[in-house]
Amino acid sequence: MSDEPAEMTKWDPGFTRQITSWVGPVIKRYFRAEVRGMDCLPAAGGALVVSNHSGGMLTPDVLVFAPQFYGHFGFDRPLYTLAHYGVFMGPLGDYLRKAGVIEASRENAAAALRSGAVVLVFPGGDYDSYRPTMTANVVDFNGRTGYVRTAVDTGVPIVPMVSIGAQETQLFLARGDSLARRLGLTRARMEILPVSVGFPFGLSLLVPPNLPLPAKIVTRVLEPIDVVAEFGEKPDVDEVDGHVRTVMQAALDDLARSRRFPILG
Repeated sequence: MSDEPAEMTKWDPGFTRQITSWVGPVIKRYFRAEVRGMDCLPAAGGALVVSNHSGGMLTPDVLVFAPQFYGHFGFDRPLYTLAHYGVFMGPLGDYLRKAGVIEASRENAAAALRSGAVVLVFPGGDYDSYRPTMTANVVDFNGRTGYVRTAVDTGVPIVPMVSIGAQETQLFLARGDSLARRLGLTRARMEILPVSVGFPFGLSLLVPPNLPLPAKIVTRVLEPIDVVAEFGEKPDVDEVDGHVRTVMQAALDDLARSRRFPILG
């Protein structure tokens, strides 16, 4: 288990401000990024933002949302993002923690939420971010429901969020989950071996990672869901998860209908 206080206290608001002021404008210009519905986020207190994940290895989701979050709330309110332990290897891990990225675990998420922070989670993880282009606008958490239990245990609302566009930054052909099993990669906790086509390397099996095309990305924050108020003090986790994904899918479908062209938006 991670050291909960150590994970959280590594967040550096000054460092985060520097990164946001530098990266934010670049990301916004490159992806013509829009974030809608920021007023749906609670003005204070803990909240669990639950989002779909897109764009493969170089997913821009956090880099699109975080600058808008801090522009709206300022740097007195931390935004923590849950991430797989593998991204913290090497010196990059220290910088990520200073920017508010913490190792994904229910314990870390609960500690951050109870402190009054906003926590961003992508339940589908890399399984979602490598979904094939043919299903680019489908919310798929791969059956993961732990986020519901975390929200219930900490008494915070779930704030659904959807994003469209990042799955157009390259052509995703397959997750490669069956290939990963055949090669025995699952023993190393690699559940997928994604196959994609992009620039500049062309065909890629996870590596080398292609650079993302400048697809227009639109992110939309939705109304908070008070789980206990809507589903009772002992809610059925699967029922709540189904409701969250239904709400998200409807919003993502709405964004897809208003999108005229791939990449161009």
